[in-house]
Amino acid sequence: MTATSEQIGTPIAAKRPSRWLRNPMAKIASIPMILTALVVFVGGTTWTVVYSFTDSKLLPRENFVGFDQYERLWSTARWMVSIKNLALYGVCSLVLTLTIGFILAALLDRKVRFEGAFRTIFLYPFALSFVVTGLAWQWILNPDFGLQNLVREWGWTSFTFDPLNNPDIVMFGLLIAGIWQGSGLIMCIMLAGLRGIDEDIWKAARVDGIGTIKTYVVIIIPMMRPVFITSLVLIASGIIKLYDLVVAQTNGGPGISSEVPAKYVINYMFQAQNLAQGFAASTMMLLSVVIILIPWAYLEFGGRKRG
Repeated sequence: MTATSEQIGTPIAAKRPSRWLRNPMAKIASIPMILTALVVFVGGTTWTVVYSFTDSKLLPRENFVGFDQYERLWSTARWMVSIKNLALYGVCSLVLTLTIGFILAALLDRKVRFEGAFRTIFLYPFALSFVVTGLAWQWILNPDFGLQNLVREWGWTSFTFDPLNNPDIVMFGLLIAGIWQGSGLIMCIMLAGLRGIDEDIWKAARVDGIGTIKTYVVIIIPMMRPVFITSLVLIASGIIKLYDLVVAQTNGGPGISSEVPAKYVINYMFQAQNLAQGFAASTMMLLSVVIILIPWAYLEFGGRKRG
C-alpha cells in the first residue's frame, strides 16, 4: 500500500523543531554579545538618564532635583549655539556628501582609465582619523601659510579666505574637512551599488532613447534605495558624534561659535565636573536620535510588512 502525501508529511512536520530551537549553537554563541549589549548599552543609557535628574557634580549622587538640569540646559547660550551648529553641519553634510559621493561613483562607473588609482586617492582621506584631518585642514585654511597665502602669491593679493577665524562661517571650514574625509567612503558604497545594476537596464534605456542623466534619476537611483539608506545612516552617525574634528580644528572657537553637542557633553562631564548637566545633554542627544529613528523604522519595516 502506497502512503499518501498527507500521511508522509504529517510526522515530518511534527518532528520539525520550532523556530526558536533551530541553530542552537549559533544562539548560544550570541549570548555573550547580547548580554554585553544589554549591560553596556541599555544599562549605561538607563544610568545616564536616571542621573540626569540629579545634581551630581564630580561624582554621581542620588539627590534628585527633577527637570532642573534640563531647564538649565535649554537656557544656556552655549547649548543653543551647539544645536544650531549641528543642524547646519548636518544638513549640509548629508546633502553634499551624498551628492559628491554619488557623482564620483557615477564617473568611476563609466570604466575610466586608472580607476583603481582614483579609488585609492578618493578613499585615502577616510583612512585618516578626524584628529589628523582636522589638524591638516587647520594648516590648509591658515591665512598666513595656507590656501589664502598661496592664492595671494599667485597675484590675487586681495583674496581673503579665513573661515576658521570668522565666527560667521567657521562651521563651513569644518564642513570642508568633514566632506573631504567622508565622500570617499560614500563613493565606494555607491560604486558597489552601481556595479550591482544589471547592464541590460542600461541597454533598455538606450533603446528607449532615455538620456543618461534621466536614466540615473528615474531608474538607477530608485533601484539603489537600500544603498542610499545605508549611506544616510553612516553619515548621520558621524554627524551626531562630531567632536574630534571640532577639537582639532577650532576647539569650539572663535569663542563658542563652533561648539557642538558632543563637545558640550565632554566639557561638562570632565572639565566643568558637572556630571548631571553632561548627562542631561547626552540624554537630549539620544532623544533626538530616537525621534528620527522610530518614524523611519516604522515606515521602513512596518510599511513593508503591511505591504
